[in-house]
Amino acid sequence: MRIFVRILALAWRYPKHLVTAFVFLIASNGFALAIPHLLGEAIDEVLINGTGRELFKFATLILLVYILRGAFAYGQQIMSEWASQLVSFGLRNDLYHKLQNLSFGFHDTQQTGNLMSKATADVEAIRGFIQGGVLRATQIMVLMGGTLGVLMITNWRLALVAMSFVPFVVWRVSVVNLALRRLWLYIQTVLGQLTTVLQENLTGVRVVKAFGAQPFEEKKFEILAEKISESTIQSSRLQSANTAIMIFFFSIVTAAILWIGGLEIVSGRLTPGELSKFVFYMGLITAPIRMSGFIINNFSRAVSAGQRVFELLDASSPVQENRNAQILSSPAGEVKFENVSLAYQSGNIVLRDISFEAMPNQVIAMLGRPGSGKTSIAHLLPRFYDVNNGSVTIDGIDVRNLTLTSLRKHVGIVMQDVFLFSDTIEANIAYGNLEASSDDVLRVAKVAQLHEFISSLPAGYKTLIGERGITLSGGQRQRLAIARTLLLDPPILILDDTTSSVDANTERLLREALAAVMVGRTTFVITHRVHSVRYADLILVIEDGMIVQRGTHEDLVQQDGQYRKVYELQLQPIEPDLEEVFENSRENLT
Repeated sequence: MRIFVRILALAWRYPKHLVTAFVFLIASNGFALAIPHLLGEAIDEVLINGTGRELFKFATLILLVYILRGAFAYGQQIMSEWASQLVSFGLRNDLYHKLQNLSFGFHDTQQTGNLMSKATADVEAIRGFIQGGVLRATQIMVLMGGTLGVLMITNWRLALVAMSFVPFVVWRVSVVNLALRRLWLYIQTVLGQLTTVLQENLTGVRVVKAFGAQPFEEKKFEILAEKISESTIQSSRLQSANTAIMIFFFSIVTAAILWIGGLEIVSGRLTPGELSKFVFYMGLITAPIRMSGFIINNFSRAVSAGQRVFELLDASSPVQENRNAQILSSPAGEVKFENVSLAYQSGNIVLRDISFEAMPNQVIAMLGRPGSGKTSIAHLLPRFYDVNNGSVTIDGIDVRNLTLTSLRKHVGIVMQDVFLFSDTIEANIAYGNLEASSDDVLRVAKVAQLHEFISSLPAGYKTLIGERGITLSGGQRQRLAIARTLLLDPPILILDDTTSSVDANTERLLREALAAVMVGRTTFVITHRVHSVRYADLILVIEDGMIVQRGTHEDLVQQDGQYRKVYELQLQPIEPDLEEVFENSRENLT
């Protein structure tokens, strides 16, 4: 019931459209209730007086009522559709805003396809219920209430017979609704899984083809699609069975009315016209009764969808902006980590007691094996995650006391996993600074050693790149990401293994370019290559989420530790005697 109330609250955001739709609905059904009465009066008039003039008057009046009913029904349909579209528009925007503001910690535990399903199929289910279910349920109540009132005035004995099916309808609605709600919750959950499989396969189509895994992926998709198909058929079976039972019981009631009504006519307590009214009124509510299965199905689906949608809207982000957060403006770039520890929502502890200080214009390098915690340290600075213990400060201000927008505006980060949009090269570079001019884009592209490549393309900076930048090489994507970050001109710069996907010559050029860019900034360089950190002011060696060594390159190579091991390993010859290796491998095989 709570979810149902929240769905109605969504519709009530647009009271003008909703109220107008209800007014038109009541007017339309009011005229509909008048028609059986006029027909009954016409029958009695013909049987008693038999005058053509009176019959023509009733026929004209009935035609006018039909026209008015149709006009109001048209208005009701337009206004209800308008209201439902406004609800879906607002709800999709709310969901998108929520997704944009949830932290990395939330998205780490979610499936993209499932989130997409909530924002599309589930929102559409709610929209359909507001457009059809709410108003049609109201229509049934208006027609049944109006019919009961008219019939009680006409003949209370026959009215009791006519309304004898109401308790049965209430019971059937409760039973079928409970079954359908569980079924639709299951269907929409599986639909989210299906969307995830589709999204992953479209994104990773090259991996699927490279490993010849098409049959496996097709089977996985087929199993989920079959579950949805079977469950949807089951819901349709429940809905159809309910409608058939309702019609059967309704037919029994109609037959009882004809029989008992005939006896009432014989006894003189009822006229033929009044009995006709009963039959016409029962016919009037036949269509809504037949639609009850659809309405129950619509309601159950909407409540199940609402449960999933509100679950997302109510999700709390591990990273919250303080109500009194201050704006970070023109920071000097002094960064300090004090006794910082971090554990992800899974409970996995990734950082333990991290402490260091970076002064403006310094380069801080973090070196360690993959999974050692280097990137996690960097992600704490722009508050992609929040520390569990300790603090991270910029110019002495805890980052948790800063607005997220101003904080991330002054912390530029080039991630290891580069994401590009299906747009032009120029638009991708200017993504972080939409007010940047073409000259600004050109300048940072030159710094990132990308201008020469872009100029060689037929469309230059207007060249469209494929989804996720798939038409570019790894090195080109990484250089474009560097240019995009440099356009922000941030006082604090994070370079997360930015030279891992470039050739030796480009890496040298990038290092030279970035050396100039780093001047005047606090720069964090994350890498696993010693030659990328040799000139850093401070090198932090990270191992299992802890700083195991710190110092300059000259200091660390003199110490017996992890840094010197990595240094010696990366500088020693890396080409073994391949012939010897080949012979050993052949002997092992035989």
